[in-house]
Amino acid sequence: MTTFPRALPALFALAMAVAPAAAQTLRIALSSEPTSVDPHYHVLAPNNALAAHIYDALVDTDEAQRLVPSLATAWKNDGANKWTFTLRKGVNFSNGKPFTADDAIFTFCRVAKNETNIAGGNKDLIRNMRTIEAPDPYTLVVTTAEPEPLLPRLLAGISILTSSITAHGKITFSLASNCGVTGPWPSVSQFNEGSVAIGTGPYKLKSYVRGSAIELVRHDGYWGDKPYWEAVKMVPVTNAGPRLAGLIAGDYDLIENPAARDLGRLREDKRFGYEISPSSRVIFFQLDVARSPSPLVKDDKGGNPLMDVRVRKALSMAIDRDAIAKRIMDGGAQPAYQFLPTGMFGTLPNPPVIRFDPAAARKLLAEAGYANGFDLTLSATNDRYINDAQIAQAVAGYLSQVGVRTKVDAMTRAIYFPRRAKREFSFAMGGWGSAEASNFMRYWAATLDKNKTHGTSNYGGLADPAFDELISKALVTMDDEKRAELLRQAGTRLLELHAFIPLHFESTIWAHRADIAYAGRADQYTLAMSAKPLKK
Repeated sequence: MTTFPRALPALFALAMAVAPAAAQTLRIALSSEPTSVDPHYHVLAPNNALAAHIYDALVDTDEAQRLVPSLATAWKNDGANKWTFTLRKGVNFSNGKPFTADDAIFTFCRVAKNETNIAGGNKDLIRNMRTIEAPDPYTLVVTTAEPEPLLPRLLAGISILTSSITAHGKITFSLASNCGVTGPWPSVSQFNEGSVAIGTGPYKLKSYVRGSAIELVRHDGYWGDKPYWEAVKMVPVTNAGPRLAGLIAGDYDLIENPAARDLGRLREDKRFGYEISPSSRVIFFQLDVARSPSPLVKDDKGGNPLMDVRVRKALSMAIDRDAIAKRIMDGGAQPAYQFLPTGMFGTLPNPPVIRFDPAAARKLLAEAGYANGFDLTLSATNDRYINDAQIAQAVAGYLSQVGVRTKVDAMTRAIYFPRRAKREFSFAMGGWGSAEASNFMRYWAATLDKNKTHGTSNYGGLADPAFDELISKALVTMDDEKRAELLRQAGTRLLELHAFIPLHFESTIWAHRADIAYAGRADQYTLAMSAKPLKK
């Protein structure tokens, strides 16, 4: 991470003059707005970041995505399928109710019962759970169907609710008997209007108005370190220009993702500072490798050229990743040749570099029988990833240069994600961040097996027995060294298949008032808790 603070006392008064109303309220301009206050609605970074203000999980992750205690103070495994979590005592929800193991069980039941969950992401995190027992109010024993070496990391993604938000009898992890719940399960709309948005986190929801603002107030009964800001106001501003203009005008104290091209301007203005943090988020394309015909690609005979590995490799070779990272991302990205940055758990130390070579790409297309190209629609978001629509246009240009007649269909994420989940695309943009290599391969590349939570985002239909065998074995291997080696073998096989085209790893930039320090995060979450005044 690179920090550029402007902690100059002589300028403090000037900086405060920029934003006189900001005293105890942190005003944040978001580049991508959460789609709900319901923490179990959709696994998206903006949603997860908002949830982190209001709720806690049993396990948390720090700025570098390392596991740290939260509502669980310790955990251990018996070497096989049983995990025991020791829960924190003395924790209260923001409505005053004490936190106990029953709330955790209630939460996992709600995740399993939540039919509004988009794409099943939250359900996937708990699908391997078979029994959950609470021998006492502060001990939770989870038994999984198969060994789950990553269970603590999976549980870091589940925000804990209070069981007091609905009527119930004795809470048990018995889905067939509704877990003891006798009232209605809380709905997305109830979370969004705030009546059930109750957590143990550092802030409480004051209001959520989609497209307008999210307001939070400090939870004074919070068990952890008290956040500095009494109140937080988050405003969605999807265009980088107005976000920066708002910061300069004093409308905001902290903004997400200013354009990298504007960093020189910020560097010259002593009223402001910025933070650049590498992230684990890979931007990639997912190819339909399973269907012929496929909805948005066709050759002269109406077939699907993407089913040919030579075509897939050629498309990858046709894209100039370096140019996109430098020109489209303004240097705020690193070209990607695997699905997690080198050095993280289970990654390849030297992934094969896919060099930009349009001549070789044309030759390979010709060998595959596509000397005259084919027609392709590239599907992408235009409001989710950094410069996503511009990236899509650039990639389409590269593919057109090697004879693939490519057009772009970019749309808002609210439309894009449900359509992608229905497999309406053939060549689709994606973005995914994780802390170790199995995550991407498990959900995106493994053959679909809902019972094992494999392939639940495998919208391209990849099914490769050799890869499946490696990733399946890795996912139940408790020995870290052996699991890492299996993941490297699986990663090598996945790259050979070219069913995905990794493009780049995003870096994340936050700009802020000079009298604020901001700790950037690899998960790209924007947290009010990470913003602290340099002087009070």
